[in-house]
Amino acid sequence: MSRSKAPKSLRFQPAGGVRNTLPAGKKQVLSIERLSHDGRGIAFLDGRTWFVSGALPGEQVQAEVLAARSKVVEAQSLVIQSSSPERITPECQWAGRCGGCTLQHISHAQQIELKHANLVEQFSREGLTPVTWAEPLVGPAFAYRRRSRVAVRYDVKQKHVQVGFRGPASNAIVEVASCIILVPELQPVFAGLSALFNSFQQPQVLGHVELFSGHNTALLLRHTQALHAADLAKLRAYCAEHHVQLWLQGIGEPQPDQAGATLGYALTQYAVEIAYQPGDFVQVNAQMNEAMIAQALKWLAPQSGARVLDLFCGLGNFALPLAQQVEEVVAVEGVESMLVRARANAEANQLSNVHFYHADLSMPLRKAPWAKQGFAAALLDPPREGAQMTVTDLAQLKVPRIVYVSCNPATLARDAAVLLAKGYRLEKAGVLDMFAQTGHAEAMALLVKP
Repeated sequence: MSRSKAPKSLRFQPAGGVRNTLPAGKKQVLSIERLSHDGRGIAFLDGRTWFVSGALPGEQVQAEVLAARSKVVEAQSLVIQSSSPERITPECQWAGRCGGCTLQHISHAQQIELKHANLVEQFSREGLTPVTWAEPLVGPAFAYRRRSRVAVRYDVKQKHVQVGFRGPASNAIVEVASCIILVPELQPVFAGLSALFNSFQQPQVLGHVELFSGHNTALLLRHTQALHAADLAKLRAYCAEHHVQLWLQGIGEPQPDQAGATLGYALTQYAVEIAYQPGDFVQVNAQMNEAMIAQALKWLAPQSGARVLDLFCGLGNFALPLAQQVEEVVAVEGVESMLVRARANAEANQLSNVHFYHADLSMPLRKAPWAKQGFAAALLDPPREGAQMTVTDLAQLKVPRIVYVSCNPATLARDAAVLLAKGYRLEKAGVLDMFAQTGHAEAMALLVKP
């Protein structure tokens, strides 16, 4: 991808800049020159950079302004006046209106190329090139999402409950009757929600819905006031019809409607069971999750007698499989409730060689008692903001092998540059296709201290 005509940073700028002179809703014909890292078309007009969802290089489109600040405009394509030969017909009839899947107009193979190009560009901005580019880890193109948050809103004027997903760069709800990226177990549960909620006597108390699939299928309803007795009865009957656990959340934590209800998933190649509750972080793509774990452990290459560190360990998604291969795993997490369940997961899987600790992972860690014995290797899977302080600590601890799993290639590149400045070598890097049909890119890197 050429960068000759682009400004220094193509990322959308936060608040500030000159007063907006392009109101939302304004129409503009644009010639698309290239793609941004998240798959939006880029056009340049009158000193502004336009990011146009649903547009491809070489196309002329009529676009509608969604938001504009300073020299950057976010827009959505309305009419494709001249089409790229690379454009394909989306599988979903709501593609382009629903803000969930933003890349259905290009092939799955091209989506992978785009995500790899994004990783290459982010690394190049930091002056980094791995010794080896790993082959992308690729999962299913559709029917992969085992967890989803569904938007629900009661329209007082229309006396109608909207059920669907948010629109592109908008809080507006696009009503969607089916979703082909959900796993098959969740698709019929989702499809009936609109009819169910529109039959309620007091739909104004409805909040959002979350759907889960694993050992059991579950529906969590967030409500702002107590449900009407008749509505609760309908909801229970709906869940019974679909063989779905019902969880409710008013004030406080989510609670199962029936005592003893549990949620969990299996890591089949490790014979590990992971229990969780609504609100816990769980990777949404089961097939890619197992492929990611397998690659991370392969790259980590721990010896059987090794002591290994797992940072941002969550429920034990990496720590428990890793504990089967090494002498000791030290697993650290900043969310205490997750840590409680991680300990319970280790006990349930009869893994006594993994030890869990609570710590603020944005603060220095090298003086913690559990860090003083040193580590043969470390694995970290931080949130989008990355782990700049953490990688500095790992360098101070002289950890010889580090596998970094990232949901943000930009912060991965920034943190990898910190380690290279400390004498590490970027051995491998590659993308993970965790969220097909979207511009969201995950990546993994191996850094080695020579």
